[in-house]
Parts: sequence; C-alpha cells; structure tokens
Amino acid sequence: MPANPYIKNLFSDAVLCAEIEKKARVKLFQQDDIIIKTGDEFFFIPVVLKGSVRVIRQNEKGDEVFLYHLHAGQTCAMSLVCCQAEKKSMIKAIAEDAVELLQIPIQETEHWFRYPQWRAYISNNYNQRFEELMQLIDIISFQNMDKQLLHYLQERSKALNTQTLSITHQQIADELHAHREAISRLLRIMEEKKIVRLGRNSIELLILK
Repeated sequence: MPANPYIKNLFSDAVLCAEIEKKARVKLFQQDDIIIKTGDEFFFIPVVLKGSVRVIRQNEKGDEVFLYHLHAGQTCAMSLVCCQAEKKSMIKAIAEDAVELLQIPIQETEHWFRYPQWRAYISNNYNQRFEELMQLIDIISFQNMDKQLLHYLQERSKALNTQTLSITHQQIADELHAHREAISRLLRIMEEKKIVRLGRNSIELLILK
C-alpha cells in the first residue's frame, strides 16, 4: 500500500511503519456505518486514522450501553482482548462520522511486540480505555441519570466537533439503556436549565465539557 502520512504520525520507527504499510489495509466507512457487530469474529486490529468511532456494549437481548469513543490514532482495547483470547466481538462499533480505518491482520501483530513503539502504543491504549471505562462505571454507579445523559451528549459532541447533534430521544435511550420517556423528561429539564436547546430530532449542547 502507498505510504500513509497518518501511520508516520503514529510511529517514527521506519521499519515498523514499513511493516504496517505492507501488511495492513485502509478501509473507509461513512457516518453511521456499523464497523463490527457483537458476535462477529475479529480478523484484524482496528486503528482509527481519521474520524471517530462510537463503541457500544450490547447484550444478547439487544440492550445497549455506550462505552467510549475512539479518535484518530487510537485502537480499541476490547478488540485487543478479544483477539488475544480468540473470542468473538463483545462490542458494536459505529462510525460517528466519515472514518478512515487501518485494519491490521491479527497474526501480524504478535510479531510486532519486538518493536518498543508498538508495545508502548498498545499499553497506552489499554490504559486510556481502562480510565474511560472506570469513569463510565463511576458515572453509572454513583451519579444520577442526568449526569450520565450529559456525559453522553458531551462525548458525542466532542467526537463530532459540533454542538448540535442530529439524534432522536429514542436513539439516546437505546444507547443509555433507559426509557425514552425518562430521557425526554430529563432533556426538557436540561433545556429549562439552559444546558441544551431542543429541536426536531436535534439537540444543541450549550455547556461543553
């Protein structure tokens, strides 16, 4: 594959970059495309080169909980765990906007731990995803639904780099595993508090993180 400037921004080791460019492939996704579903087999390690990806945990009943976003330069710790344990996907990944994704074959990555930059990259991503999950657990366990909702809106706003989200109350309810009526009620309260401005299938966030 031709030299990719995004890869060179991630790694300065020329040998490692050459390995990645030789073995990996770049795939493009449009907004709202499903990149991987719960239960799919992992054949590659995903690295976001451009755009952002929303990662969701989904159970057997189809109930969903938003976990975190992956931004340019990041990979998914969940996919790394599944690959190493040879398990099927435990998450659903959705393109938040136009996404350029580097797909690295699993079998190749086992040999790349001889490169210090690859080891550091994987370790840093594990740590960052762990911190994000701990933050989410704290919000779910110790804070009210309004804090969870605000966190969710702020994260999506940051991922899309816009204060106005084109999203329905039902979509939010699905990804926060809540009732639509409860989400609508909380959004109306947040509008009264000048935290958001509600439109038809849109929410403008007035308070950024």
